[in-house]
Order: sequence, then structure tokens, then C-alpha cells
Amino acid sequence: MKNTGIWFVRIAFVLLIAGLLFGHLASESYNQTTAKDGVMGFLSLRPLHVSCAYLGIISAGIGFVSMILQSRKSTTFGRRLQYIQLALWVLALTGIFHSYFTGNFGGREYWEFDPIWAIPLFLSFIVFLIYFLHQVELKEKWPVYQWMWLTGIIFFIFTFVENYLWVIPYFRAQFITDMTIQWKVNGSLVGAVNQLIYGVAFYLMEKISGNNKTSFQKLSYAFYFLGLFNLMFNWGHHIYLLPTEKYIHYIAYGVSMTEWIILLRIFYKWSGQIKENKQHYFFFPYRFLMAADYWVIINLAMGILMSIPAINLYTHGTHITVGHAMGTTIGINVMIILASAFYFFKPSFKNGKALKFNSTLFWIVQGTLFLFLISLMGMGVHRAIWQAGLSTDSFSQMMDGSKTWSLSFITAGLLLAVSMGYFFVYILVQSWRKNRCPAD
Repeated sequence: MKNTGIWFVRIAFVLLIAGLLFGHLASESYNQTTAKDGVMGFLSLRPLHVSCAYLGIISAGIGFVSMILQSRKSTTFGRRLQYIQLALWVLALTGIFHSYFTGNFGGREYWEFDPIWAIPLFLSFIVFLIYFLHQVELKEKWPVYQWMWLTGIIFFIFTFVENYLWVIPYFRAQFITDMTIQWKVNGSLVGAVNQLIYGVAFYLMEKISGNNKTSFQKLSYAFYFLGLFNLMFNWGHHIYLLPTEKYIHYIAYGVSMTEWIILLRIFYKWSGQIKENKQHYFFFPYRFLMAADYWVIINLAMGILMSIPAINLYTHGTHITVGHAMGTTIGINVMIILASAFYFFKPSFKNGKALKFNSTLFWIVQGTLFLFLISLMGMGVHRAIWQAGLSTDSFSQMMDGSKTWSLSFITAGLLLAVSMGYFFVYILVQSWRKNRCPAD
């Protein structure tokens, strides 16, 4: 088992497939009368869905970075580090899902499993950091994506420790402090994972274009530092409703969406360069990166509006927030992951019909994702009106009035799960057929 990075990618796609299944089952809960009705019940399905998606994206980021690093050099020490990291990761995942299926929900939001399983997760990232430093040349000038990977790993470790400060009675006893740390952590951990995923996107842009200048441009480093700044400070827009220091809110409001503006600019320049050179050798990697580009635009617009405190007051706690989270997770991170998978495993289509089928499915994924988000927006607006006291309906009446949006949400979600699940299964099969690391 030499290519441990590929095993992380395989684990990622298994988790993403499971996430789609649990997500659809959770959506069906909207047709049930209580949170415990249906298959397993919403209270169990939601953390299963969220954890599968979140851990799947993290696993993919680790896997692709490891595959790239592994192509640099192969040493006995490096291989042992990878084996240890993989063993710790599998141990953690086994414990996490055992906790869920046995009903042992001892953690906090997004990390509801028994906290004991956070230990192997934490240790696996410590090993990952050591492996990264072992594989790279410390004396050479680094491309921007290597800096993104390094800081992503470091800040994940640091923020993950913060994530479990609540186990200390001092923090748990102070409600405002506890909530501030938890909401801060959730935002910062996403930022750390984005450093891994966006770094892989930069690597792909360099390899697809055949020009490494993009990885050393001032604009790319500006994006890196701005992303790092966002990672450290943009979490403040999550805590508008908490009575914390106002300057935290002001800083968060000022920086929360700037990262995507520069990313959008980089994608635009890169796609223009590709078109000028007519280099479309890796069609699907290019397509999925461009899809991520357009989803950046959509989610940027949503995020800017949601970052306005007066609007955030109404959208917070509604499906609008869920839609924004799903849009960034699927529209940006998953599209980059699929682009990476198509680049690294280079699947060959048997004939023109197979190519046409996959092209059609690509557009079905984009269309159903759009409908899925529109449905969530509709549900969110309906609830926001009720939440603001602009409607005299009871909660059950409000939910009944949202049934059209709920049905659209379930239908679009099912179509999205089937179409995107095909790509996940397809890539999983390709990873077994082409069990190798990419050439650097």
C-alpha cells in the first residue's frame, strides 16, 4: 500500500456518498411530524449528514495534498508517517460513526460525537504536519499553494484545540464565552480546510495551464494573505447576535467576503489564459474549476448580503444560512474536489456517448444544485418573515405554509444526490483502476 494519499481520497468519496444518502433521508424528515420519525430520525441523520460531508472534504484535501507531496520523494520515514496518519484517521472515523449509530452524542455542533474520538483526529494532523515538512524543500522558493497547505494544517491543529476548550469547566461555565469560541471555531476550521482545498485548486491551475507563474504572482500571494486574514478574523460575522465587543463585528464585516473577490479575479485571469492558449486537454478538470468559479459569484453575492448586520438579524437560524453553507460546500469545495479527481485519475471515456452522458450529467448537477439552493432560500425567507414577528401563524402553520418549498427541496436534493453520487462512484472506481500518484 504505497499510495496512502489515494486511500484518503477513496475514504473521502465513500464519506461523500454516505453524506448524500443521509442528507436525502434527513430531507425526508420535513414530511414527518416529529424529529424522531422516519428512518433513524432527523436528530440522528443531521449529524451523520454533516459529519460525512465535512470529514469527506477534509479527507479529500489530505488525500490530494498527500498524493502531490508523495510524488516529490519517497523515503521509509515518510511512508511510515503516512501509514500512521492513515491508521489514526481510520480509527477516528470508526469511533465517530460508532458514536452516532449507538446514540452517543457527547460533542458540540458539527462535532456531535464522543469527544474521545477527537484525539486520533488531532494526532493525525500532527503527523500530517510532520510529513508535510519532511516532503518539501525548506530552502527553495515555495509556490503559493505550499504556503496555503502549511498554514491550513497549522491553523486546523490550533483551531481544533480551541474546538474542545468546552470540555474544561471554566469555559463551559461561561455561556457567552463558550458560544463565542464555538462559533468562532466553526468559521475558522472551515477557513483552514479551504486553505487545503483552494491550494489544490491553485496546483491544478498551474498544471493545466502548463505555466507555473500563476503560483508565484503577487495577486496569488495577495489572495493567500487575505485568505489567512479571513481565516483568523472573518468568523466574527457568525456572532452578531452575541453581546461581544463591537470591534470584532466591524472587522468581520469588513473582511468576510474579500477573499472570494480575489479568488474570482484569479479564476478569471486563469480561464482567460487557458482560452488564449487553447489548452483544453483536461476537459472535465477545467469544467469543474469553472463551475466552482461561477458558484463563487453566487455565494459571494449571498454572503455579502448575509454579512450586513441588519439582514443577518433576519437570516440567522433560517434555511438561508443553510443554503449559503451548502452552496459553498457543494458549489465550490466539491467542484474543486471533482476537478482534482478527474485530473489525477484521468478517466478515459470509451466512446462519444459516454463523454456526452457525463457532460449532460455535469449540467444536471449544476442545475439541480441551483434549484436546491433556491428551495432553501424560499424556505428561509418564509421562516424569516415568521421569525421577525411579521406573521401571526403558529410554528406548525408556518411549516405547513412552506410545504411547496419543502417538496421542491426534497425533489431537487434527490436529483442532486443521484447525479452527483454517480460522479462520486465513478471516481471511486477510477481510483482503483489507476492506483498511482500523479507526476509532479
